Amino acid sequence: MTHALIVDDDVDAAAMLSELIALQGLTVATANSLRDARKQLALQTPDLVLLDLRLPDGSGMDLFSDPELLADSEVVLMTGHASLETSILALRLGAVDYLVKPVTLKHLQGVLSRVTKPAVLKAEVAGLTANLASTGNFGQLWGRSACMLRVYEQISRVAGSGVTVFITGESGTGKEVVAQTIHELSRRRKMPFLGVNCGAISPNLIESEIFGHEKGSFTGADRQHQGFFERAAGGTLFLDEITEMPLDLQVKLLRVLETGRFMRVGAAQSQETDVRIIAATNRSPMQAVADGHLRVDLMYRLNVFPIEMPPLRERLSDVPLLAGRFLRLIGEQEGKEKSFTPAALEQLSAYHWPGNVRELRNAVQRAYVMASGSTIDTQWLPHPSGWSPPQQIDSLDAAPPVARSVEPGVVHAQAEAPRESVVVPIGISLAEAEQKIILATLEHYGRQKERTAAALGISLKTLYNRLKQYAADDKP
Repeated sequence: MTHALIVDDDVDAAAMLSELIALQGLTVATANSLRDARKQLALQTPDLVLLDLRLPDGSGMDLFSDPELLADSEVVLMTGHASLETSILALRLGAVDYLVKPVTLKHLQGVLSRVTKPAVLKAEVAGLTANLASTGNFGQLWGRSACMLRVYEQISRVAGSGVTVFITGESGTGKEVVAQTIHELSRRRKMPFLGVNCGAISPNLIESEIFGHEKGSFTGADRQHQGFFERAAGGTLFLDEITEMPLDLQVKLLRVLETGRFMRVGAAQSQETDVRIIAATNRSPMQAVADGHLRVDLMYRLNVFPIEMPPLRERLSDVPLLAGRFLRLIGEQEGKEKSFTPAALEQLSAYHWPGNVRELRNAVQRAYVMASGSTIDTQWLPHPSGWSPPQQIDSLDAAPPVARSVEPGVVHAQAEAPRESVVVPIGISLAEAEQKIILATLEHYGRQKERTAAALGISLKTLYNRLKQYAADDKP
């Protein structure tokens, strides 16, 4: 049976907390001083220690001075004020979470539901680290470069705690994958992981999406709506591109982080939340503050544990591993395996990848579709000096060249290529030129959308969106 130890000099508060914990099916012991706490720890090693900061014979933090004393116990601090300093101190000394006094039943139940022996989490992390050399992955993250090993170390340190994490890095570096890995190695893994892109939601709807709304709170609110904070209860909420969140909403988010309570749009009463926040941005946080995109108080509240994702150009040694991984996944989906030539891998490793891992994945997808055989060479891969279109199509894709004349005032796309071309008049808008090229390429590949998207170097989603837009524009 799970055993808990309450260390609190308030006898009445400790007794009440003890009764609440006992009702949850745990055995409980109490201590009102550091001296009593040490005695209880010697009598029976608890799975969970609820530790008050202020005790008559010293600070609750003094128990951390003996590493062996709490080695097999989870420590949750109890404090009257949830401050940034408390969070950082809790992390540094080994606490996994903290409760704000007075402790509520909902928050207590959340802590009790996540009790896990520290040795269990350490063993999982150790297993991932041990397999890193042979497999090249750490959970869902791939790479063996020094900068990625540093990221893995940070994830290992913070995953088991309950503190807020702030992930920074360029677009396409894998910030959401880092957030998912943290969640999967945390005590919240059995609960939901929800991600929301703050820049992809209309400013008029984002508050409702995050906090929810009551029926009739605004025009069109014909029913009650649960926001992300409610849907992620007990789990992790990933706020991507946090600097795109409206400033007035940032104020409300800050209050939620400080009080653990939120309010639906149109509600009269607030409600408790038990969610771990992981935020991310592709901007420099300090620059975002200077530019007025991020409140400085929210930045410091989120930045309890920062993790910076390196761009792919700073870990080019990981490119062959990543490319091989993407190629295997695509082969499994398509039912046909393909492989890179040594020259192809060398060219991939020499490219600077401005779009990072996302661009690499798209490049591999395109090369897989365009290669007619089982081997992918350099023809359909980006060149180190910039994207270099192939000079000819594989024989299976080739179409008879179309005779054409060069007319004054007309630009011929790919004038020397021995395949169909698109004639784009000078003065045409970029949107019209794009539409001509997309539709012509779609027809060239027999309206096969996957091959069209790969040839154009765009995602399938982007192609669908363009075609939907063109169809709407053609309607009278």
